[in-house]
Amino acid sequence: MKQCNRTSWAKALKTCALAAILASISFIASAQDGNAGIQQANTQVRSYFESGTNLMYAIGAILGLIGAVKVYSKWNAGDQDTSKVAAAWFGSCIFLVVVATIIKSFFGL
Repeated sequence: MKQCNRTSWAKALKTCALAAILASISFIASAQDGNAGIQQANTQVRSYFESGTNLMYAIGAILGLIGAVKVYSKWNAGDQDTSKVAAAWFGSCIFLVVVATIIKSFFGL
């Protein structure tokens, strides 16, 4: 029984060593192309950035419309917390627009 455990342990150790060697060879081969990969990722992120900021503006506009309808309905119903709800919705819309604008100016796009 002990012989079987030692044999399987040795096989597992050899397999792990082989996997580590293959991984290090793969890492060394791909490390030479690291700058090209980083440049490609930078290009891809920048290509989606304009669409992402436009999406944030659109979400802000939709939230503004939904918030306006909710505030109007609360105002007509005579609720006491209308100003709090209006501030929350207005603040969320302003936050999205300001974040999109600041990120856009921060990255210089």
